[in-house]
Amino acid sequence: MMNIAIKKLQEEEFEKLFEFELENRAYFEEMVPSRGDDYYNLETFKQRNKALMDEQNQGVSYFYLINNQEGIILGRMNLVDIEKSQGLGHIGYRVGKAYTGKGIANIALNLLLETTTVLGIRQISAKTTTNNIASQKVLEKNGFQYIATADEEFKMNGQLLSFVYYVWDK
Repeated sequence: MMNIAIKKLQEEEFEKLFEFELENRAYFEEMVPSRGDDYYNLETFKQRNKALMDEQNQGVSYFYLINNQEGIILGRMNLVDIEKSQGLGHIGYRVGKAYTGKGIANIALNLLLETTTVLGIRQISAKTTTNNIASQKVLEKNGFQYIATADEEFKMNGQLLSFVYYVWDK
């Protein structure tokens, strides 16, 4: 089992995170819709992440880096759209191509779920695409329950896909 940690995104990590996103762009865009070309401009990237840091400081979203012992970014995990009064949040994650199939998303999600009591979150929603079987397995291994597959389809990379919805309750 790989020794990893999750830690909240800090401004000094922006350039390392930018390199990670750039390196994995084509791979990520096989599974999720593109974030657009401007996302891959360093100045735009820094501005967007500063806005995310504001959300994190307000406690409405948390953005985590998944790192190995050497501090290398293996992936990221976001807990967003938090509604503290209802204890709700939405999760998303991505692991770099070179690090897939090693249980990293599974371990990182487990680490994040351990923090939910401190964050006051009792229910987390997740969605993935019908072709992202690995992500579905990670969610199910961590106690997320399948809710539904959307009726509407969208075309991505020549494939007709739908979103698959999950929920986790503490």
